[in-house]
Amino acid sequence: MEVLLYIAALVAAIGFLVLCVSIGMTLFSVKNTLNSIAGTVAGIEGQMEGITRETTSLLTKTNALADDISEKSEKLNSVVHAVKGVGDSVNSLNSSVQRITTSISTEVHKNEDKIAQVVQWSNVAMGIADQWRQRKPINDEDVIYTSTKTNETPPNMSSKSKFGFLKKNNG
Repeated sequence: MEVLLYIAALVAAIGFLVLCVSIGMTLFSVKNTLNSIAGTVAGIEGQMEGITRETTSLLTKTNALADDISEKSEKLNSVVHAVKGVGDSVNSLNSSVQRITTSISTEVHKNEDKIAQVVQWSNVAMGIADQWRQRKPINDEDVIYTSTKTNETPPNMSSKSKFGFLKKNNG
């Protein structure tokens, strides 16, 4: 039975050796995996530093852009208010012109008869003015200016005029 004890000890020792070899191989495999993970983490760490720099740069640019947009928005607000003021002025002007047009239209409608009379009288006045321009002028040689103190008509003279006497036309 002693032999059996030795064989059991030998089997236990071989089992322990297989267990140790197996654990060693697993630890070497884990070591390689951890080394690979460490390399990947180091690479990620480097990339994260680059990403952090890029993010910081983008954040700075974004803040500058936001400030610029805010400033331009304030300027644009003043332009929008000015345009609104112009629009209000145009609306006010339109309503004023509309009121004036309505008022004129109402007054013209009320005074149609008077306007027709004015047009008729102006046509008459224009006709008289045309006739006045077409009258035959008096020649200066036909007018004799006198300084007589009596109201007698000199011989060879016709009726009195404002400026003197007119010669008779013997022809």
